[in-house]
Amino acid sequence: MVVGAGGGRLSRFVNAGTFRSLKNGTFRLYWGALLCQMASMNMQMMARSLLIYRITGSAAVLGMISLFHAVPMLFLSLFGGVIADRLPKKYIMLAGQAGSMLVSLVVALSLVTGYLSEEHGSSWWILAVTSVFQGTIMGLMMPSRQSVLPEIVGEEQLLNAVSLGNVGTSGMRLLAPAAAGFLIGEFGFAAVYFTMTAMYGLAVILMALLPITGTTTLRGAGALADIKEGVKYLRHQTTILFILGFTLFAVVLSMPYMLLMPIFVDDILKVGAEGMGILMSVSGAGAIVSSLVLASLPNKKRGLLLMISCLVMAVALIGYALSELWPLSLGLIVFVGMGQTGRMTLGNTLIQYYVDEQYRGRVMSIYMMEFGLTSFGTFAAGVMAEAWGVQYIVGGFAAGLVLISILSLIFVRRIRTLD
Repeated sequence: MVVGAGGGRLSRFVNAGTFRSLKNGTFRLYWGALLCQMASMNMQMMARSLLIYRITGSAAVLGMISLFHAVPMLFLSLFGGVIADRLPKKYIMLAGQAGSMLVSLVVALSLVTGYLSEEHGSSWWILAVTSVFQGTIMGLMMPSRQSVLPEIVGEEQLLNAVSLGNVGTSGMRLLAPAAAGFLIGEFGFAAVYFTMTAMYGLAVILMALLPITGTTTLRGAGALADIKEGVKYLRHQTTILFILGFTLFAVVLSMPYMLLMPIFVDDILKVGAEGMGILMSVSGAGAIVSSLVLASLPNKKRGLLLMISCLVMAVALIGYALSELWPLSLGLIVFVGMGQTGRMTLGNTLIQYYVDEQYRGRVMSIYMMEFGLTSFGTFAAGVMAEAWGVQYIVGGFAAGLVLISILSLIFVRRIRTLD
């Protein structure tokens, strides 16, 4: 009887709380397309970085590829925000998924035909060019993908919807890298890119089924005037500026570990492609736990949770950077994944919750620009890693984030007290 009652309470809790956004049919289509996109992106994140490192053996080139992806994303995100505030977001996301599918297919065919291979040291330029195209697609599409959620689920369900989105994202971080590692080991890199192409194709189908949600049509003053208006609005939104500044530091100082992971798995931990897939998957497991907890929480103390998430991630990253033991690295990467997802979910939710609807696309485009800016930090980290070693650089960046997180917890009350 007790077990049955407890099970009933648990069932009601899950149905009413953690997974409530999935009752929305439009959100289910969005979520399905998101799963396909994130499966492809996580497979690519592993396959591309490992392939580049095996072709060049250079941490600096790893950072440079990140830069090629970042520059168009950085400069085009603002235009992506204007597009998001002008047009139905469905069509923007649909075009972005189709473009990503074509880019993956080009890389797959380059691998099959031998134009791109581990044996040809100069062939990495193909990945550089496709990174530019992918950065362009992301810069124009991501503001729409982020800002469409309140139109689908409403503002009060936003934390739950973003958290469930990150559950899916984290699930793909759990499964996709391990699958990519297996495919690379058994069939080669081309198999990964053909699989990515198929996943993007499925995302296109799901996006085509997505109904058109609300859209804001701006005055016909031109894109540059709309961008200027959005920046002027943001200048007077102190709370949003504080959140943007804090998350910018968090992303810049934490993300280099991901791009530099091939050096850890090949040269320090010596576990190869399969080990890298497992490491990224374990990080995804931690991220799933964090996302499920956040999906179950009420809209309380979200600013404090954002700061704590960054602190947990930074401390775990220091240990991960210095570890040369495989089991210890696996244990620490769980907490890195938990903290990283907490930072992503809460930063995204808080910005969208406090922004006015007519400016949401443009403000989210500035939020997305942070991910472009981080690649400059990653490039710098790659260059410094060649001089001083990857462990000291990743650990040093994380130590900087520990300091910023502690100071913010003590002195930045504006974020700490946000609900």
